[in-house]
Amino acid sequence: MSSGQVTPLTSSDATEARAQMVEHQLRRRGSFDERVLEAMARVPRDRFLPEELRHLAYEDGALPIGSGQTISQPFIVATICQLLELSGDERVLDVGTGSGYQAAVLAELAAEVVTIERVPELAERARSALVQAGYADVEVLVGDGSLGVPARAPFDRIAVAAAAPVVPPALYDQLVEGGRVVVPRGGRWGQQLVLVERTKKGPLERASLPCRFVPLVGAEGFAGS
Repeated sequence: MSSGQVTPLTSSDATEARAQMVEHQLRRRGSFDERVLEAMARVPRDRFLPEELRHLAYEDGALPIGSGQTISQPFIVATICQLLELSGDERVLDVGTGSGYQAAVLAELAAEVVTIERVPELAERARSALVQAGYADVEVLVGDGSLGVPARAPFDRIAVAAAAPVVPPALYDQLVEGGRVVVPRGGRWGQQLVLVERTKKGPLERASLPCRFVPLVGAEGFAGS
């Protein structure tokens, strides 16, 4: 083995690392429902990373996946799922597929997941990773995620894995009454996770924790790449 190589992550290593991730990064750090913790324990995050980064899959941080995008920190994915309050029978839209990891976690918690990614190459890799990891039922689409997926609406829940300057009106409009959307809202270099519920009286908003996501590029997000 050359000095530049890393030891591949075996199946048993990944299982143990995933259990440690759930215990140390999630259970001891936040108030998560058992369903969320169990979902995080089941999804093999290493399968959604480039091979050369799989040994880092269960560390506490975001990692690059190409095209200027990242796979989100496990704690953030778990927090988004917790805020969505999924009971198991929801239709969920996942905006900003990226690696496909968050879509896989959502698939463990909901009845149906549609995910949309603007970069075709990432969408194709995510689709392959989802199939290989056992989540072939997740529908992966290519398009402007800031506009949602009107043809599949309405949704019970929407999870956004990219930062927007405001909560995109198109996403709010695609929620059922009582539905929830979680968005990292703010500037390009720092945001706050915001939960918005659609009610008869209008949007009901609650801010969560500070975060940092790549920008949501699109008609109702940030302009440019």
